[in-house]
Amino acid sequence: MTIQTFKSTDFDVFTVDGLEERMSAIKTNIHPKLEALGEQFAEYLSKQTDENFFYHVAKHARRKVNPPNDTWVAFSTNKRGYKMLPHFQIGLWGTHAFIYFGLIYECPQKVETAHAFLEHLNDLKTNIPNDFVWSIDHTKPSVKLHKTLETEDLQKMIERLATVKKAELLVGIHISPEEFSAMTNEQFLAKIESTMQSLLPLYALCNR
Repeated sequence: MTIQTFKSTDFDVFTVDGLEERMSAIKTNIHPKLEALGEQFAEYLSKQTDENFFYHVAKHARRKVNPPNDTWVAFSTNKRGYKMLPHFQIGLWGTHAFIYFGLIYECPQKVETAHAFLEHLNDLKTNIPNDFVWSIDHTKPSVKLHKTLETEDLQKMIERLATVKKAELLVGIHISPEEFSAMTNEQFLAKIESTMQSLLPLYALCNR
C-alpha cells in the first residue's frame, strides 16, 4: 500500500505564527507523514547498504521562542541519533521539499570524508546530476545548483568541510510547491528513491 506523503498545502504550516501553534500544526499534519517516510526509507537504505538504518523525526525540542522554519526525518546507522554521522534527510521548508545526503557540524568524520571526496572530485563533478543542489548550512534554505559549479567551486566547499569547525556539506534535490502539486504520491516516492540511489556512492565514500 502506498503511504500518504506531503500535500502542496503542507508547505503552509510554516506560515502559522507562534512556537506552540506552529509545532502543533507540524505534529498534526507533518510528523505522521515523516514517520511513514521514515519507516519506508530506513528499510530501503538498509537493503541498499546491508547496514541497519534508523529514522529520526525532528522534534525541535530545544526551541523555546522561535518556531521552526523547516522540519525533516533523518536516516542514520545509529539508533540514538544522526547528527554525529553522515546521514540522509527528507523534509520541508516553506519554499520547498528537500532530499539530502550530507554531514553537519557535529559529525567527527568531516575531515576523513572531505579527503575521500577530494580524491574523487572529478567523479563527483561528473556524476552528480545537474539538477542537484549543494548546501553548506542546513539551517538556511539557500543552495548552489550543481550545474553552475566549476570543479574549483566544488573543491573549495569540500576543503571547507575539512578546515572549518562549523562547516557542513549536504547535497540532493529541492522540489518547489508548484512542482510538488503536479506530482502523484507514487512519483514523489520514486523521486526519493532515485535521489537516494544517486547519493549512495557518496555514502560509500564516507565508509570506505
